[in-house]
Amino acid sequence: MGPRTAVASSKERKMLSVGHDNTLNRGKSGYCKRGPTLSPTSTVLSNPKSVLKRPVSPEELQRPGGPYIKRTFTIVGDAVGWGFVIRGSRPCHIQAVDPSGPAAAVGVKVCQFVVTVNGLDVLSLDYKTVSNLILTGPRTVVMEVMEEADC
Repeated sequence: MGPRTAVASSKERKMLSVGHDNTLNRGKSGYCKRGPTLSPTSTVLSNPKSVLKRPVSPEELQRPGGPYIKRTFTIVGDAVGWGFVIRGSRPCHIQAVDPSGPAAAVGVKVCQFVVTVNGLDVLSLDYKTVSNLILTGPRTVVMEVMEEADC
């Protein structure tokens, strides 16, 4: 089974579901995947526009009584990967989710902020570091996120 891709528009192309196999490989997109390098026909992020409406600080996410709620997901990677893209820095956020991947199956959504990965606080880290934690960790990832309460 080859890589699956989706095209958003001519202005913005997003790699939504190139996968998660046995060898480690991470493109410039921060896509959490394991697998072979992308084929020439695959769509790749060149300079993606953020999905966030505005910048959010780690302090804002942790403010008691704020507009964010915490959710915990256990994502078991399949033969292709985990099926989501992390972007941003301090805090990182979910930029894209493969609709047929393991992350979508457990409820991970675009615009959620990554708080912990396998129990490690990642609010002050960049997406490259967080992606590396996921890629070098166990096949099962326990991830806490914050999302707006009205999502």
